[in-house]
Amino acid sequence: MKHIHILILALLLSVSVVAQEKQNNFEIAKSLDIYNSLLRELNLNYVDEINPGELNETAIKAMLDGLDPYTVFIPESDIENAKFMTTGEYGGIGALIQYDGEWTRISEPYYGWPAQKAGLIAGDVILEVNGVDCKKKNTQEVSDLLKGQPNTEVTIKVKRYGEEKPLTKTLKREKVKIDNIPYYKVFDNGVAYLSLSGFTRDAAKEMREKFMEMKNNHQLKGFILDLRGNGGGLMNEAVDIVNMFIPKGKTVVSMKGKAANANSMHPTMKDPVDLNIPVAVLVDGGSASASEIVAGALQDYDRAVIIGQRTFGKGLVQNILPLSYNTQMKVTVAHYYIPSGRCIQEIDYSHKKDTTQTKNDTLGKAFQTMGGRTVYEGHGIMPDVKVKRDEYATVTAYLYGKNYIFDYANKFYHEHKSIDSADRFQIDEATYQDFMNFVKEKDFSYTTESEKAIEKLKKTAKDEGYLDKIQPQIDLLEKNFAAEKENDLINNRKDIEELLRSEIVGRYYYQKGRIVASLKDDPDLARAFEILLNTNGKDEYHSILSGK
Repeated sequence: MKHIHILILALLLSVSVVAQEKQNNFEIAKSLDIYNSLLRELNLNYVDEINPGELNETAIKAMLDGLDPYTVFIPESDIENAKFMTTGEYGGIGALIQYDGEWTRISEPYYGWPAQKAGLIAGDVILEVNGVDCKKKNTQEVSDLLKGQPNTEVTIKVKRYGEEKPLTKTLKREKVKIDNIPYYKVFDNGVAYLSLSGFTRDAAKEMREKFMEMKNNHQLKGFILDLRGNGGGLMNEAVDIVNMFIPKGKTVVSMKGKAANANSMHPTMKDPVDLNIPVAVLVDGGSASASEIVAGALQDYDRAVIIGQRTFGKGLVQNILPLSYNTQMKVTVAHYYIPSGRCIQEIDYSHKKDTTQTKNDTLGKAFQTMGGRTVYEGHGIMPDVKVKRDEYATVTAYLYGKNYIFDYANKFYHEHKSIDSADRFQIDEATYQDFMNFVKEKDFSYTTESEKAIEKLKKTAKDEGYLDKIQPQIDLLEKNFAAEKENDLINNRKDIEELLRSEIVGRYYYQKGRIVASLKDDPDLARAFEILLNTNGKDEYHSILSGK
């Protein structure tokens, strides 16, 4: 009788699913008919001429905006950009660019690619591309002009800091491949370090090769994988990277979605390269998706100590599906679950209209690692060892956000032919004084949160009739705040120097140099050294992984 009840229940569920599918198909057909008739009538009757293609893209965007931010329509013109996300390759000059509100500037040329080889430098203002005036053209518009088929030429006119006349450069585009691994090394203490910036094609193969190179040439005491700022990429690359440190045949991630082909398990398929070396993984709020698979899986298998700040929390899987007329759609097809069974997705987009979900450190449902440690679902990967990072002061954020630091680096580069090596270069007293003078000459100003609060107090006091009585106290408060602001550049010198050093080093040593400079006083790295090398006199590494 029990088997009969189960059979009846299964049949009822099957009928319900079929009925729901029929209802959805009817609603789709009905909606398409309404949409077609609406667009046709608009074209015939609207008072002005319409652009059906633009209206269609607007309608599609509005429809997808109701879902998660990762489900997007890809028009034919953006196909190359979509390929770049998975392959790390594109036809172009090899440079990062940024828009400052009037012009687009080169923010960093990639070392070894056409822009750098042609002598373009960070700070160059792009005036024209192939004769097209670039004033008021945003980053995407200028990027589209710069990109093209490999081996084709592009002529760029730029304005350089300190140069009166524009410079014209003719470059030959190449098939640019962004490095998954911008930097790796073995420190003098015997700990290997590798920075992984992406999970594009061959990321795991490249990492395996670099790791084996370090292992074969040194007596390694530990390994640090830096995933900070790594927004993810191909899931299979993440699985293969985890496979380096755990045995063959272990599940790394599972996908669960509505469509049958969206449900799958992804185990390790190869022999590992090292099951014993102590491993630390550095993460932060910019570590997402494939980065979280790697960090989460190694945490669930108690194979690595995770150090830093809580990760982004993206537990959604996307596929790119072909559509008509050479367009595509990147669509979320599943959630992914790491070995303990937890999903690390931060926001439930199916209820986003009914909630004000924000990122916080509250704990979700508890799960267990393979060794019995408690881990939690739903809020990214919580590190085993948190390293607190203080937020930048208002003055520092303004200096960076308004490009004062970027612009000073242009000035410094123009005035200095060379600098010390990336790991040794420091901002000395003369340089910092010169920077402060540069800022003052630019009439730098900013509004602190305290000043905003005082203005709000004045308005409220005026509305309530108290302003005249408390005006002397407010005047004194404003005077004291003004005096403190005068010292902001001095009081926050350490953080400002850190940003200045990174920007200046990048002018001479590019992305690799930035990483080298950033590691000099890196608290996450220092904490990883302590744990891997047991420099504090206790076996923290095994203690953390055993949950003791």
